[in-house]
Amino acid sequence: MNHFDLPKIDLHCHLDGSVRPQTIIDLARRQQLSLPSEDVDHIKSLMIAPETCPNLDQYLSRFELPLSVMQTEEAIERISFELFEDAALENVKYLEVRFGPLLHMQKGLELDQIMGSAIRGMQRAEQQYDIRGNYILSILRTMPKDRINDVIDAGAQFLGKGVVAFDLAGSERSGFCHEFIPYAQYARDKGFRVTIHAGEQGDGQNVHDAVALLGAERIGHGIHIKGHPGAYQLVKDQSVALETCPSSNVQTKAVESLATHPVKAFHKDGVLITINTDNRTVSNTTMTDEVRKVMTEFDLTLEEYFEIYRVSVENAFASDEVKARLLTYLP
Repeated sequence: MNHFDLPKIDLHCHLDGSVRPQTIIDLARRQQLSLPSEDVDHIKSLMIAPETCPNLDQYLSRFELPLSVMQTEEAIERISFELFEDAALENVKYLEVRFGPLLHMQKGLELDQIMGSAIRGMQRAEQQYDIRGNYILSILRTMPKDRINDVIDAGAQFLGKGVVAFDLAGSERSGFCHEFIPYAQYARDKGFRVTIHAGEQGDGQNVHDAVALLGAERIGHGIHIKGHPGAYQLVKDQSVALETCPSSNVQTKAVESLATHPVKAFHKDGVLITINTDNRTVSNTTMTDEVRKVMTEFDLTLEEYFEIYRVSVENAFASDEVKARLLTYLP
């Protein structure tokens, strides 16, 4: 079986973690920014996180270089297009990309320009390739909160036109959900779907809170509901899908090794799981790699893979029309 040929869906992928190294060099030249090197392998080495990082924060440091060039409309549009192109070329049929618009304002871009550029790049790829997509707007938990509602307001005009959901990302502290209740409520009132990064770094209570307090319909990672019966049961009872990112979880030490990842045990027990890349460049991965690793490590049958694909379709923040299209790829 060729994992490359399988139809795939990626619901958890970060724009700034999935930039082609050569594009960084090209954009830096155009923008007259100095880089540590113009050698593509050297730049790549600065963008890829080590196989095992001591922690999530070390992993997150790999985003600084791409963000430095992602401050113009042209750069954001190009990187968006290239990410969708790369995904389409390995048979990803639907891709939800998340990014933090507030991280792209260093050179004076407005929020609607930032979002519009990302969407334009995606739409250009949709016209050229057999892929569909949407954007998720991420708020970094560590940043000041005074602009969060501005992001939601700016994003609301793109709802149904390329933007679908609200997300909280970045470094994970215990109990963070309590601080974000009004913002998640504001986003939901405007019509945003909600997915929250939680339970990546050992705290199952954060997953419980994300669902109970913030109305999360999906959880980014969520693997630490293992060991927290209340969170585990809530996720099961409310059919909350987990966006698992196996390679990334090994890198950030969220799990010790792929063999100890709970993805198969969850699936067998009826927890809704999906397989995703997280960051194609920072984690040095593709959807083909992720699917191959999971299927090989856990001895998944083709039938089980398609069960997971179906969970991804059902829990995508896509239109009914796109979901119907995605189901046509099932055997």
